Amino acid sequence: VQLQASGGGLVQPGGSLRLSCAASGRIFSINGMGWYRQAPGKQRELVARVISGGNTMYADSVKGRFTISRDNAKNTVYLQMNSLKSEDTAVYYCYLPLNYWGRGTLVTVSS
Repeated sequence: VQLQASGGGLVQPGGSLRLSCAASGRIFSINGMGWYRQAPGKQRELVARVISGGNTMYADSVKGRFTISRDNAKNTVYLQMNSLKSEDTAVYYCYLPLNYWGRGTLVTVSS
């Protein structure tokens, strides 16, 4: 299984970015697939995940600003990030159960 993430970059506070993560290989389901992030000097934390039944879960810090969506046919999840803040600056990692991780894509929110 491989996870290919894209979409990071530099954006000003209040701006938007969209991350994508495509899974390839022997994929049975993308339930549980999502994003974690790790800021400098901090532990890796959950950002958002898609779960069964079309449901989603979010960290409290991103609720109302980030939206995760899925394309089952493409084994892909997307993370639309709006109203970005400096504290969203981190390396974002795509995750697929059980313990598959993408390389990480850097998101920098700065003026």
